Amino acid sequence: MMKPTKTVGEELRWATEQLRPRCGESARLEAEFLLTHVLQQTRLELYLRAQESVTPKQHAQLCKLVERRRRGEPLQYLLGHAEFFGCSLRLTPGVFIPRPETEELVALIVARSSTPPAHVLDLGTGSGAISIALARAWPESSFVAVDISPKALALARENARRNGVAERIRFVRSDWFSHISERFDLIVSNPPYVRRGYLERAPRELRYEPQGALDGGPEGLDALTEIIRESPAHLRPGGVLYLEIGSDQGSCVRRLLQETNAFGEIETLKDLTGQDRFARAVRSDYVAPGASL
Repeated sequence: MMKPTKTVGEELRWATEQLRPRCGESARLEAEFLLTHVLQQTRLELYLRAQESVTPKQHAQLCKLVERRRRGEPLQYLLGHAEFFGCSLRLTPGVFIPRPETEELVALIVARSSTPPAHVLDLGTGSGAISIALARAWPESSFVAVDISPKALALARENARRNGVAERIRFVRSDWFSHISERFDLIVSNPPYVRRGYLERAPRELRYEPQGALDGGPEGLDALTEIIRESPAHLRPGGVLYLEIGSDQGSCVRRLLQETNAFGEIETLKDLTGQDRFARAVRSDYVAPGASL
């Protein structure tokens, strides 16, 4: 005897209860996303068609996705995409998932830039999120986006095409500045800044992401130190450096920026939760002797 099929509404309630131990208050929302992915419907359609039946094949697909999510696999990898600052990005395992804090960084940069910078460098581009979002906001600007991962660069190129900005972003495989020789009006980076010790006991979701995009060394400052030291040589006078940082790294990052003797304006800025999350520094017209140039 064939098992009776479930309705859309029943599947949604079942998935929600299955996900609750892992996802807590977001279980219902995540269940909606997984079910819309399986049914190729919008979230509104889930409710408009709540009494319609789900096929056995669709039920089996949902069961597999729910189980993978219960094991800790990030929702964005299961769905294969994410929304970022109005951009639709394809995501695959092995490429860092952009966070809401990085959307805040993009919003901050746009708000603080009185005129769009002509030439922008995005260090550690990953899925291309920052450079693509800024390219959409600044249609006259040109961009260079670098990453050491060929897989990330291939995905970033695809995402740039999907969002209509591929002709204005040049993607370069580079270990930070190693293959970059030009100067820019703005440099932005969301580098690895998580302490290595934390990663060893981090939530299971983080273990699915590329560790090189998270591991900032023993104190979380390895990549930040290198970027800060080398940035002045790649910024035009008056050019601006923006960094995403750890919530407890503000004083260390300010000190690193001051030690270059190349920046005239240095500040740390808070995220929506009130924690230090971003650093901003403006390259001086006059650079003191011994500066990192």
